[in-house]
Amino acid sequence: MESAVDIKYVADLARLDLSAEQAEKIQGELGRIVDYIAELAEVDVSGVEPTAHAAQLTNVWREDAAKPSFPRSEMLANAPGIIHEELIKVPRVLPSEEE
Repeated sequence: MESAVDIKYVADLARLDLSAEQAEKIQGELGRIVDYIAELAEVDVSGVEPTAHAAQLTNVWREDAAKPSFPRSEMLANAPGIIHEELIKVPRVLPSEEE
């Protein structure tokens, strides 16, 4: 049994201009979707606890301790260019106003 969905009303809400063929096709598709939702509503879930995620999530805490990092020269070794020994020079993406 397909549920009645007012396609013209839904199309107007979405500001869609549908042809008669499109409206007829969507009428059937939305009707089947609404019927499936109604079928799912009949499923007994009385013993199922509500969940926010499909998998159990737990926080993993670790000590917040400072650790030595890579030397700046090693981190910037593969950069295309360096400015003032700390900034990475990248190729121009947009033309400048001077050109």
